[in-house]
Amino acid sequence: MLPGIGVFGTGPVVKVLVPVFRENGFKIEAIWSQTKQDAQEAARELKIPFFTDTIDEVLLRKDVDLIFVLCPPNLHAQISVKALGIGKHVVCDKPAGLNQADALKMVGAGQYYPTLISLINHSFRFLPAFVHMKKALKENFLQSPVTLIDIRIQSGSIFGDLDSFDWKCDDTMGGGTLNLIGSHVVDLITFLTGQKAVKVHGVVRTFTKNTDNINGIRNISAPDFCTFQMELENGILVTATLNSHTVGSTFNQDVMVCSSTGHLVVRGGDLFGRKNKGTEEVIYLDVEDLQIPVANTVLPKTFVKGLCKMVAALREAFLPNNEKEGWIKEPVKSAATFEDGLYVQAVLSAIRQSSQNRQWVKVKVLTEQPDKNELLSAVVRRTAITIS
Repeated sequence: MLPGIGVFGTGPVVKVLVPVFRENGFKIEAIWSQTKQDAQEAARELKIPFFTDTIDEVLLRKDVDLIFVLCPPNLHAQISVKALGIGKHVVCDKPAGLNQADALKMVGAGQYYPTLISLINHSFRFLPAFVHMKKALKENFLQSPVTLIDIRIQSGSIFGDLDSFDWKCDDTMGGGTLNLIGSHVVDLITFLTGQKAVKVHGVVRTFTKNTDNINGIRNISAPDFCTFQMELENGILVTATLNSHTVGSTFNQDVMVCSSTGHLVVRGGDLFGRKNKGTEEVIYLDVEDLQIPVANTVLPKTFVKGLCKMVAALREAFLPNNEKEGWIKEPVKSAATFEDGLYVQAVLSAIRQSSQNRQWVKVKVLTEQPDKNELLSAVVRRTAITIS
């Protein structure tokens, strides 16, 4: 039996995912939102039997074994840690919480309950074009070491469809291009190369302060443009430009991996390659149609396809098996873990710091919770030294 699903959130991702769950044989047992009215409307639209605005009412349901956390990032850590603590599997949306401190709590919970699934929704890892790109890199298609990765993503305005100010408009609440798209990019680099960033340099800007619907006393603080460079452990240079300061809803992505003898490039959902002095060849064409009843979604097709593949992998993991944990790791071994989410938060934090300081910043991943009151702790330490 596939596990019953409890969903936290009612945004566009939820409305895409619910039909995908059902297509794969999952049953959605409950949905939560911050207001009962939102939860009720989503439950009615998506035909979900139970709705609530109380977190525990979903987590404590006996028919819910898999939790999808798709709500605002300020609640990611609280819900994920509590869900794992009472024995539920968790898939959390990106980014992992608001900051490294949140992500570290999630990592701790995931390590404490290793028999439970604890994943981050970085769906680019499941997009066929990137899966084939990783395979081509492993098989040494380029015939020489990778030297440069150049990424350019252009999306429509991330604020254009909002009726009022919400968390997506606030950088400190997890909104903006760097958090919502940049987190995917940072994780994708690790997936493709197996390498992590040592230092970063970034420029993060908020060009759109108001829209027709958001023009009161609160201004948008979340960035709609960012560009950053990352130097990886083995010397590979990564450059990324993410632009949501555009009109319309077009989505274009170019991810190019270069070496001295050739390149691989994903354009949209297609993969092309060129080596030596030959012509560019097609390695993978994205011709598979999405078999889900979702029309005119605000999410780009590449994101939706990645989500579909990830849910299919979860289905394979939970299909009847003889493992005592009730699931097998193989189908989801390429998925992003909570540890990957912590690393991504460390990189995003360093990019923000670089943008403020206008200089290169080393990436430092937290290994313990930061001191909440450094001044008081310093006084206590000095007092202890004096007494001794």
